[in-house]
Amino acid sequence: MSTAPVFLSGALSGAGPGALLRLDGPEGRHAVTVRRLRPGEEIVLTDGAGTAARGTVAAVTGKDSLDVAVEEAVAEPAPDPWLTVVQALPKGDRGELAVETMSETGVDAIVPWAAARCVTQWKGERGERALAKWRAAAREAGKQARRARFCEVAEPVGTREAARGVVAGAAFAAVLHESATEPLATAPLPTGGRIVLIVGPEGGVTDQELAAFAEAGARPCRLGPTVLRTSTAGTAAAALLLGRTGRWS
Repeated sequence: MSTAPVFLSGALSGAGPGALLRLDGPEGRHAVTVRRLRPGEEIVLTDGAGTAARGTVAAVTGKDSLDVAVEEAVAEPAPDPWLTVVQALPKGDRGELAVETMSETGVDAIVPWAAARCVTQWKGERGERALAKWRAAAREAGKQARRARFCEVAEPVGTREAARGVVAGAAFAAVLHESATEPLATAPLPTGGRIVLIVGPEGGVTDQELAAFAEAGARPCRLGPTVLRTSTAGTAAAALLLGRTGRWS
């Protein structure tokens, strides 16, 4: 049996069984012209903020719109603990790969980090385009993973902003570092609150950055015996933490 496709909709507030919802715009066009959905076929709508509605196509109303008869609506609470990854900017399209895989894994928020040793720099229009690509990757990955609450991609930050605005106040925060002696697999984790994971660039985290994060409450942790790329380390570490916290139970 095929799985019902997921589409993003901003019209789910107050929708319940028996409601008729219109899906239009780019999402409606994709549903009609690419997926070629027809009346009677199953479909899932989500607002990406925790609400999802399952139903069937009631009618195709145009080349870029269709009506959905809602059969079930679900509102998911915000996950607890909440997992945020501070991700150093990788080269090329590896950043989008990191966002995609972390989103599918279950990361709740990603903060792009302009670390000292990042080769890539987000400035001006180039930075705006890169951020838009990361957010699009999170959105599409959220649909692919059938998430009702999509991974948030924040505005890019420097080290000081990351330490003071993201790490400070977290229930648990760790910097992945190959020279750390404490394994992430055995670090004591909270049962709730905000968990922050910091993933450095290919060139590594500087001593000054480690000191800034330590002052904000982050501890250096080792992920495993091998050194992963910055674009894959976050996904591997997130999977470990989501399993250990019970989010995957």
